[in-house]
Amino acid sequence: MGQKSLTNRSMDNRPLDILNTVFGYPGFRGQQAEIVDHIVRGGDALVLMPTGGGKSLCYQIPALIRHGLGIVVSPLIALMRDQVQSLQQVGVKAEFLNSALSPNEARDVEAAIAAGTLDLLYVAPERATRESFIALADRIPLALIAIDEAHCVSQWGHDFRPEYLALDMLHSRFPNVPRVALTATADGPTRREIALRLGLEQAREFIDGFDRPNIRYRIAVQGDARRQLLGLLQAHEGESGIVYCHTRRRVEETATWLRGRGYEALAYHAGLDARLRSENQQQFILGEGVIVVATVAFGMGIDKPNVRFVAHLNLPRSLEAYYQETGRAGRDGLPADAWMSYGLQDVITLRGLMQQSQAGERVKRVEQQKLESMLGYCESTRCRRQVLLEYFGESIHEPCGNCDTCLDPPDTWDGTEAARKGLSCVYRTGQRFGVGHLVDVLRGKDTDRVRRFAHDRTSTFGVGRDLNDAEWRAVFRQLIASGMLAIDPEGFGGLRLTGRARPVLRGEQALTLRKELLSTPRKAEKKRSAAREPLADSDRPLWEALREKRMELARKQGVPPYVIFNDATLLAMVRLRPVDLADLATITGVGAVRLERYGETFLDVIGEHPSSISGA
Repeated sequence: MGQKSLTNRSMDNRPLDILNTVFGYPGFRGQQAEIVDHIVRGGDALVLMPTGGGKSLCYQIPALIRHGLGIVVSPLIALMRDQVQSLQQVGVKAEFLNSALSPNEARDVEAAIAAGTLDLLYVAPERATRESFIALADRIPLALIAIDEAHCVSQWGHDFRPEYLALDMLHSRFPNVPRVALTATADGPTRREIALRLGLEQAREFIDGFDRPNIRYRIAVQGDARRQLLGLLQAHEGESGIVYCHTRRRVEETATWLRGRGYEALAYHAGLDARLRSENQQQFILGEGVIVVATVAFGMGIDKPNVRFVAHLNLPRSLEAYYQETGRAGRDGLPADAWMSYGLQDVITLRGLMQQSQAGERVKRVEQQKLESMLGYCESTRCRRQVLLEYFGESIHEPCGNCDTCLDPPDTWDGTEAARKGLSCVYRTGQRFGVGHLVDVLRGKDTDRVRRFAHDRTSTFGVGRDLNDAEWRAVFRQLIASGMLAIDPEGFGGLRLTGRARPVLRGEQALTLRKELLSTPRKAEKKRSAAREPLADSDRPLWEALREKRMELARKQGVPPYVIFNDATLLAMVRLRPVDLADLATITGVGAVRLERYGETFLDVIGEHPSSISGA
């Protein structure tokens, strides 16, 4: 292979030197150094690292050190483009090969591959397994093969992609090339399936933890969802975020409603014209302060580091999906919010969809267990982070202090008697009615439906007048979450008892429930702008000026602003106020090439905003 783009590289180069000079980071985090060393020495690896934890560096640095081309299998065009643009900004010769390229552009990339002038090539899984691509790769030395978003290979995972199943052929065709599979989201069974399907049973596993301490997790019971969402957006004025909805219709309605209130909100779902969908995604990636309202079709592979919030207006199917989607917030390590509003109808809808699915019974059981874990997380009175990490086999000894249950602990009450009344009412009415009707019976309401089924003559009629409608709905929601009640398999919302209800009905088990919150959180939401919160008022003009300069440069090049410098780097410039290139070079995220390209420009901006005593 020809000379690589960055000079003086050999197996003797220290990875830390490349980390410093190319990427501009002072040191490795977590297990990064150990992973890089293992791959540089030719070892296979399965890497599980949280979003924003620096997974990409784990294969990018070895690809720059080892002889040959580093091939990165990546699932989405947007992710490839984003990664390549970021690498090119720091002087790495990187390209992608996918369906977005014209035939001439694709031939140019293939010619660069054959000539040995590339460091890294990003390629879609479908193309990576084509015989024509395999034949091209067979003619050149390969430094490594990285399989990103490796959880897509798991049929038990939340984002299964059938095309990933063919990637095991890369092992048989290139048995001596080190391979690394990387993901941010995989429980034990998913990790085992990744290793099995990709032929990585002998690979060394590196699990670098799931915790994202910069993310604040909050969950609200659905009331006026739009008013609740506005409270979140007001705390992130002028910042980018993602709002997830279950249905295309709700996506469209929410985006339209937000635009009517002055927000730059774009819809994204699979039903949109492909061109419009691509344009909206690009507008989100390239812009500042853009909100995308989307189904879960949006987001995987989005590398935008300054997403300041992720909101869910409906319940995700599993904690894996929730973790993956909320992980798109705060990739730059600055404060971010993960907020969710959910209600009983979400549970009924998801349970109904699962029962109507054509999947086998084993798959349905797994999906049911995952949904139960999701519900348990929502209804827990414990620290959200502790519950979430325990699901992935990790633990923290102390509550995090950065979630709703830590900041505003929920009130609880002895719900044993109420639970017995509710469960008994389900039984007495025939185990086929939904929550609305059951609440009417318990509260003794004289409705046509109650009279039609003679439920005004049951022993449970009127025994629950001490609780209001919302409180009873909360009781039933928590009984469903605890697995004592199941939703009928036809998906009509009728409830039936499970074996778990028996000890409560017999008086053998007490039950503590959380009190219903009927409004927004009791403590007023504070403005949590990641950049503004730590800054004095006198520093904000410089912060805005740096952002404007970054946007100006990004627009000229047609790249996202964050590939110039991310928010964390700009924030460091504001705090440290470097006076020359030597000072600027010490800031994390600058690096040698960016320093040469942009150093004087940003120093000029800083020089125009001298610090004051109040802002120093």
